[in-house]
Amino acid sequence: MTTVAPFIEAASPHVMNTYGRVPIALSHGQGCRVWDVNGKAYLDALGGIAVNTLGHNHPKLVAALQDQVSKLIHTSNYYHVPNQEVLAKKLVELSGMSNVFFCSTGLEANEAALKLARKFGHDKGIERPEIVVYEKAFHGRSIATLSATGNPKIQAGFGPLVEGFIRVPINNIEALKAATADNPNVVAVFFEAIQGEGGVNPMHMDYLRDVRALCDQRDWLLMIDEVQCGMGRSGKWFAHQWAGITPDVMPLAKGLGSGVPIGAVVAGPKAAEILKVGNHGTTFGGNPLAMRAGVETIRIMEEEGLLANATKVGAHLAAALSAALATELASGAVKEIRGKGLMLGVELAKPCADLVGQCASNGLLISVTADSVIRLVPPLIMSTAEADEVVGILCPLIKELLAKAP
Repeated sequence: MTTVAPFIEAASPHVMNTYGRVPIALSHGQGCRVWDVNGKAYLDALGGIAVNTLGHNHPKLVAALQDQVSKLIHTSNYYHVPNQEVLAKKLVELSGMSNVFFCSTGLEANEAALKLARKFGHDKGIERPEIVVYEKAFHGRSIATLSATGNPKIQAGFGPLVEGFIRVPINNIEALKAATADNPNVVAVFFEAIQGEGGVNPMHMDYLRDVRALCDQRDWLLMIDEVQCGMGRSGKWFAHQWAGITPDVMPLAKGLGSGVPIGAVVAGPKAAEILKVGNHGTTFGGNPLAMRAGVETIRIMEEEGLLANATKVGAHLAAALSAALATELASGAVKEIRGKGLMLGVELAKPCADLVGQCASNGLLISVTADSVIRLVPPLIMSTAEADEVVGILCPLIKELLAKAP
């Protein structure tokens, strides 16, 4: 493999030690590439963890944000923010839903969804509402969203967790029915259409349709977390749309602002009027800069056909990975290549966290989640040639890792 200069040490004694960082400090980017402060280039297959929809330094987005910064960045929600209505109208159009609440992060969007579900239950006279959540789920790190998350490792040390959650395995409708049988307190089912942090685990299309039907039958809210898998990443605006269903509540964030912090909760008719004045709020949510970022991101995505590109390049990348790792797939050393569009996971039969640093040393940015799943969530502007570069760097490193003794 290519020999590279040592990384700079980017750690600071004054920043809380909450991240296991790769020793890289990035300086600037262009398209799907970024450069560190030493001038080393990297192909970005992580996209800021599914955030940088338009890549880096997109000329249309940069011009729009520069224009907005010169006018207003923040005003607060004491006043109307015109682009809130513009972006909300667009999200309603794309989703087939009704109303939108804006916040600043995916965690906040999910927290708002949980509050909305509880209020839905209380409005029906349910004193202790319960929400169905899933094994391996990840919804955030606040106390409530951490409680909804299905990862004991990141929950450890933060008890007591919030009560009111029923946990079930994914893609098993009978398990869902059994876990909720004769329970009048259930008010909602909450899941990611494609689990991200849990290992890039897609919900099956039939399962999505079955859960939608069950929620209709039992008067529950169907709440689908599209924070990571939404905004065109799967090849449709929202990953659940592959199943032809519409949720009642849909948290969004990450790719909606192409790097500017933004979150949203989109609600359908069943949920749109639950929260009233004073029930929920935010200081930064829906500010003029974030709203402009959301409006321009969607406009550019439409102009440049990025949903179709995600489908095309994602299929090409998955096929190229499968071909390059055919022997390892046949032997079981690579368990599975899964996902949709430009949200792909390569699961190995052994832990592979070391690949993050090894790939960076060879000019490729990736992440590893759930201990043994390589996650690829590049900007939606990625080309097939760049996808081939990803395979050319990543697959030899995977083979090298798998060849080592356990």
